[in-house]
Amino acid sequence: MNLSRESLLDDFAAMLTEAEDLLKRAGNETGERAKDLRAQVEAKLLSAKLQLQELEGEAMDRAKAAARVTDDYVHDNPWGAIGVAAAAGFLIGLMINRR
Repeated sequence: MNLSRESLLDDFAAMLTEAEDLLKRAGNETGERAKDLRAQVEAKLLSAKLQLQELEGEAMDRAKAAARVTDDYVHDNPWGAIGVAAAAGFLIGLMINRR
């Protein structure tokens, strides 16, 4: 999972670098060539936007699944969940008190 995330981030960074390069070249060009370069930049940025939306959707799906699992666990084991919450609160209180 981390490899695919890193790969996507690398691809995204490369795509933005390429779009930046195209924009710089478009600034030096005029006429039809400049229009072509701008169209390429727009296509790259659209592709990057779509990839980000896909990543956001996947992250939301994972977060919802984790919330469902947590909710199910708390409903199935209410006293265990209360114990864990109390222990966490106690430990956090100890750490805060030491400062």
